[in-house]
Amino acid sequence: MQATAYTYDAQTRSGSVLLDDGTPLPFDAAAFDAGGLRLLRPGQRVRIDVEVMDDVGGGQEKDGRRIVLITLQTF
Repeated sequence: MQATAYTYDAQTRSGSVLLDDGTPLPFDAAAFDAGGLRLLRPGQRVRIDVEVMDDVGGGQEKDGRRIVLITLQTF
């Protein structure tokens, strides 16, 4: 799935992306580290792998989706 980087905090290595429909979706340091990135700038196109959660909890799983990997979009 593709998205656009929206926010990124280099200290926590977490942030959020905007899906193509405009929905924001946060990611944590584990997802950032899984992609092997060192830096992310707002506006960059990224590829994300999303896990659909059966048991919706709090935090980033509030809408039933969780980013498990974020990396740069390559063509």
